[in-house]
Amino acid sequence: MDKILGTIQIVISVLLILSILLQNRGAGLSETFGGGGNVYQTKRGFDKFLFISTVILAILFLGTAFYSLIQS
Repeated sequence: MDKILGTIQIVISVLLILSILLQNRGAGLSETFGGGGNVYQTKRGFDKFLFISTVILAILFLGTAFYSLIQS
């Protein structure tokens, strides 16, 4: 059971890292010097899917981590 849980945690962590890295913030060098306009934009399409999947993966990772902590 420990091997399966460890494998699940590794898979979830890799997917979580990828989903975080795929999110585009648009924070370039121009925003450092005040060139970026702070306009609120709603998430649509793939951005919304990526955001929701990141939240779900984070919850799953925390859940498996707590389960691993309680089990041992």
